[in-house]
Amino acid sequence: MKMPNPGLAKVLKRLHYPLEVILTCVRWYVACPLSLRHLEEMMAERGIEVDHSTVHRWAIKILPVLEKAFRRHKRPVGRSWRMDETYVKIRGEWRYLYRAVDKEGNTVDFLLRARRDKIAAQRYFEKSINQHGLPQTVTIDGSSANLAALEAINAGLETPIKVRQTKHLNNIVEQDHRAIKRLVKPMMGYKDFRCARIILSGIEIMHMIRKRQMKDAGIPRTAAEQFYSLMA
Repeated sequence: MKMPNPGLAKVLKRLHYPLEVILTCVRWYVACPLSLRHLEEMMAERGIEVDHSTVHRWAIKILPVLEKAFRRHKRPVGRSWRMDETYVKIRGEWRYLYRAVDKEGNTVDFLLRARRDKIAAQRYFEKSINQHGLPQTVTIDGSSANLAALEAINAGLETPIKVRQTKHLNNIVEQDHRAIKRLVKPMMGYKDFRCARIILSGIEIMHMIRKRQMKDAGIPRTAAEQFYSLMA
C-alpha cells in the first residue's frame, strides 16, 4: 500500500499492527454486515490475534480522516434532491439519520441528529448546501419539520428552492436507506453518539464508493481499491 496521507500517518503512529491489517478490518466493518466479534474471529482464522475492541478503536481513529479525504474526491451530485430521515438506535434510544439522494440515486449527504425537528432538518440542509451548492428542487414526505426547515432557508434566498411534498417520489431515498440499515443491524446498536456518527460516516463512504461517486481519474478500480486509495 502507498504511504498514508499526513493526517492518517499521525493517527497510525501509535497503532502497533501492520497497516494492511488495520485498513482491511476497518473496511470490512463498514462494507459488510459484520459485528466486531465476527471480525475478531475472521482475523484469528488468518493467524492474526486482534481484540474486537481494538478494531473498534481503529475505526474511530481512522474513519474521520478517510471521510475528509473522500469529500475531496466526491463527484458532484444533481440539483434535484430526495430527502428523508431514518432511525438508528443509540444507547437504547432512537436517533435520526438525515439523508438525501439526487434523482439518479447518488448520495447527497448525511447527518446524525439526536432529535427529529426543524432545527435538525435545517442543520442537515445547511450542511448539504455548503458541500454541494443550492438544489433546484427538494422532495420531502409529509414532515412538517422538514418543510419548516426549507421555508426558513428559502426566506434568505433570492431564488427559492422548489419544495415538493410527494411521498411516492421519495421511494428512491427510502430504498437507499436499506443499504445503510443492512450494515447497521449486525452491529447490535451503538453505545455512544460520537462513535455512532463516525461509524455511520464510514458506512456512508463505502456505500457512495460502491455507487461510483468517487472520482477515479479514468482509472478503473474496485470498491476496495478506491477505499484504500483514500489513505494516499
